Formats: sequence, structure tokens, C-alpha cells
Amino acid sequence: MRVADAARTAECGERKRLQAVENATDRVVTKIYGFAEPLLIDMGMELVEIQFRREGHGWVLRLFIDRDGGVTVDDCAAVSREIGAYLEVEDLIDHAYHLEVSSPGLERPLKRREDFVRFAGKLARIKLREPVAGQRVLIGTLRGMEGESVVLALDGEVVQVDMENISKARLTL
Repeated sequence: MRVADAARTAECGERKRLQAVENATDRVVTKIYGFAEPLLIDMGMELVEIQFRREGHGWVLRLFIDRDGGVTVDDCAAVSREIGAYLEVEDLIDHAYHLEVSSPGLERPLKRREDFVRFAGKLARIKLREPVAGQRVLIGTLRGMEGESVVLALDGEVVQVDMENISKARLTL
């Protein structure tokens, strides 16, 4: 086998391995989401985001939670106990990991229609899949939703962005 062929074969094998890890990670996140979302609703909170990924010190399962008025350390500890017990019983993760539960912070992600309505009047940074007015990143004041479009005020101009065109959105300072 030539060196170039061996390199392509190794690269293909690595891509398949990474895809398998990503699929397994997605399954874990989906199962945890199914348990955590109703739990948090019962606790008077919302599940903002779940991340499960390998970082410098190993695997991290991170849940971001929120509630009107913000979350406390006690809220994070209570959710951590519940999620930890669930993970122990379900045995979803077969390797070492760190469980972290925290607030999404001041620059919280915006993912659902309700987020764009709830935070109307706040400054947001929106990354787009396809450019709008020649820009892929828009920073402006949220004005809510109109149909399936986010309404954003940019320097006195009002812009509508289809939800499907948003790759990432978050509040910004």
C-alpha cells in the first residue's frame, strides 16, 4: 500500500470513529434532555442547554439551567443531585466524566422562539447560515418574533431573520 493510500485509509477510519463518538454523544444528550426538561419544569426552572464533550481534563457533561430572577448555587446543587442519581441508575455513560450544572450567564444562548420573545429589548448577537444585508453576524436589539422570523433593530433599521437561517444566537453585553 502506498503512503498516500495508507494516509487516506487512516483519515477515513478517524472520520468514522469521530462520527461514531458524535452519534453516541447525541444519544446521551437526547436521553438526558428527555429526563431533565420535565424535571426542571417541575422544579420551576428551564433547561437552556446540555453539552457533553471531551475537554482537556476529560469528558464533561454540562447542563445550563435558568429561572426568572436567576438560579442559585442551591438550585444547581439540587439539579446536580437529581441528574447524578438518574445517570447512576440509567448507566448511560460508560466512561469517566464530570457533571457540571450552572447558569447560562449574562450571555445566555437563545434557541427557542420563546427566548427571542422573552428577551425582547435586550442586545443579541446572531450568527447566520446565509448572509443578510451582506453580513453573517448581526448585533442588535431584539424586538421579538414576527411569524417565523426574529425581529432585530440594527442602528435604527429593523431586520427580520428567518429562524432557519440562525446558526447561533445569544444575548450579549
